[in-house]
Amino acid sequence: MDELRRAYRRRLRETHPDTGGEAVEFHAVQVAWELIGTPEDRASFDRGTTDRGSSDRSFADGSEPSGSSVHRPEGYTAPAWETTTPPRGTDAEPTARSHGHPGGWNREEYFALMREWVGRGAKFENPYDAAMVRSAPREIRHLLADAIAEEETARTLSQLDISYTIWHDVQTDVPGPGSDVKLDHVVLGPTGLFAMLSEDWGGALQVRKGEIVSDMLLVGERPVHSLARRIRSLTRSARVKFTALAIIVPDGTTADALAVIGREKGVPVVIVQQSRLQEFVESGLAGVPRLGADELFAVRDRLQQSIRFV
Repeated sequence: MDELRRAYRRRLRETHPDTGGEAVEFHAVQVAWELIGTPEDRASFDRGTTDRGSSDRSFADGSEPSGSSVHRPEGYTAPAWETTTPPRGTDAEPTARSHGHPGGWNREEYFALMREWVGRGAKFENPYDAAMVRSAPREIRHLLADAIAEEETARTLSQLDISYTIWHDVQTDVPGPGSDVKLDHVVLGPTGLFAMLSEDWGGALQVRKGEIVSDMLLVGERPVHSLARRIRSLTRSARVKFTALAIIVPDGTTADALAVIGREKGVPVVIVQQSRLQEFVESGLAGVPRLGADELFAVRDRLQQSIRFV
């Protein structure tokens, strides 16, 4: 495995677009590593099987792999990132590789709570019926709004180039229910390592002393503080340092579309409106140097070994 890992990193350096390589070759090296990057995967490859289970779901081509165990309630309409897209032309640049199921936990929890709220045995043909959603309790509506926000972020991040890797619905060791402890998105690329929450509270937001405040938030809800708590387990297990924490919100809900609003343990906290997300990730933070190829590959390798999904 050490020999394979050295060969993998050497080929990544040679094929990386930032060092004069070809994006298609760089993509092929990453795909190869996905097949043999652990002893278990290599054994499966040697046996002629490549079943990695349902916890590692790649949506880089806009589709969900067969055999996924994600629950699909009646009335479910697949979001845009989940539907199969026509094949790209041969000259199209490969895009970022994505893992996990953006919005999946929130949608399943929404469906379960909506079923409980309506009542067992009650008519429940479409859990996304507009009138039913509007009449549901606020905490249930918020779950659906956040799921849609996560899916929108996933669509935007999927347009990044092949030098970026994205993980969705990442598990942390913070105690509590899934939506309160998971990292919605972890993004790694030449501009750094970013932890993100996609949120839609349904109204205007303000920033006070480095924290998001609004009448729309639940009592005691502190999004920035909560995000900072969530990254600690991944920081320890993967031995990584985050470049920034980002709260992704709908356009028009904050005074600034893109702004650094504070720091948590020295890590900048950024609030980003959806339309500025791709620009933020591709440009990075002012004054923060880009990751070199060796560092980028080493961090990606550690994250791949450490990340688990909710």
